[in-house]
Amino acid sequence: MINFRGGDRKQYNLMPHDVNDWLPENHLARFVVEIIDQLNLSSVYASYKGYGKDPYDPRLLLGLIFYGYCTGIFSSRKIEAATYDSVAFRFIAGNLHPDHDTITNFRKTHLDKIEDWFVEILMIGSQMGLVKMGNVFVDGTKIQANASKHKAMSYKRALELEKKLKAEIATLLEKAAEQDEEEVMVNIPEEIARREERLKKIQEAKATIESRRKEAYEDELKDYEKKVKKREEKARKTGQKPRGRSPQKPSETPQDKDQVNFTDKESRIMKSKNGFEQCYNAQAVANEDMVIVGQHCNNHANDKKELLPAIDSVPESLKEEIEVVAADCGYYSDDNIKGCPKGITPIVPKSKAETRLELEERLNNRTTTEEEIYRKRKYKIEPIFGIIKEALGFRRFSFRGEKKVSQEWGLVCLCYNIRRLLKLKVA
Repeated sequence: MINFRGGDRKQYNLMPHDVNDWLPENHLARFVVEIIDQLNLSSVYASYKGYGKDPYDPRLLLGLIFYGYCTGIFSSRKIEAATYDSVAFRFIAGNLHPDHDTITNFRKTHLDKIEDWFVEILMIGSQMGLVKMGNVFVDGTKIQANASKHKAMSYKRALELEKKLKAEIATLLEKAAEQDEEEVMVNIPEEIARREERLKKIQEAKATIESRRKEAYEDELKDYEKKVKKREEKARKTGQKPRGRSPQKPSETPQDKDQVNFTDKESRIMKSKNGFEQCYNAQAVANEDMVIVGQHCNNHANDKKELLPAIDSVPESLKEEIEVVAADCGYYSDDNIKGCPKGITPIVPKSKAETRLELEERLNNRTTTEEEIYRKRKYKIEPIFGIIKEALGFRRFSFRGEKKVSQEWGLVCLCYNIRRLLKLKVA
């Protein structure tokens, strides 16, 4: 006869009396607490006024947020629930249960300090011998904005509505002038005010689209002039007209399909693996050990301008140790290659069609080491985005606006690094 072992749910005390005995020695929650204890939180403590009921310790709240992002729990309500349901969250909270409003307000208030903490944690990892430089890899991914693409308006639609609303306002003003004071009619001033308010929002959206078009035009014009010059030089050398279509001069006028989103004006429609979505462009720089050593986020639809900012996002003390930076062809431009900091070799193909021999020739016939480094990019940085999106489930920002979104991306990268540093520590 088999004797089955069952849990005794009526046992008086299932947990050890000492909270420090609740988790294994190398548990992630312990490491989160250990890391936070080494961070400089003086500015956070200084922000408390010292009146009202006793606040929760900032290290406790920060620990809950960090561990939440480390384990794929981004909602403050779910974090609050986890302080009851999860042994790890109970350990961090010391058996206290901050409500979701407290957690949310703390995150909003101190999100601007993430950049400093990101650097501090890298320095802690470096002191532990876990963050090594040399070869680094740059890549980006599109992450959904906290806004629906269906809340966007195209430039063509904005022009149509602007014209329509102006006509309606003019008609209402005429009616107001003709209206008999004793005649019962619709509240014309109220109707005019409603249309004027809507017209104002549409004109703001229109101005945003026009501003973006102007910014893009300057870059596109440079590319156009380079292509024209290249074709002219080729024609002069060969004495023949170059094949293919001539470059098309960019337009300063917005296209009909250019859009702006009313929920998050700074987000943009971008092409992703799932089609066109309302997104931000999240960038990361990783070392050979898959630690994120630099990161930034913006609303640029492609990566052409992201190589140099990515390198600049690496802390100075670590940047000095970079020898090679590898990125895919989406990052290639003459300005990026020429602007790469002295002492750093950029390995960036001009296009997907550039062969290994062409790449080596452009790199002054160096050894095949450069090609080997470039190949590493696929399994040194691309898997990081897979972990963040699939394992942790971070596919959509919680905040709106480029500044807040960039800070939240820093928080995601920071928490990814905590996980990674622990794995390197116990390896």
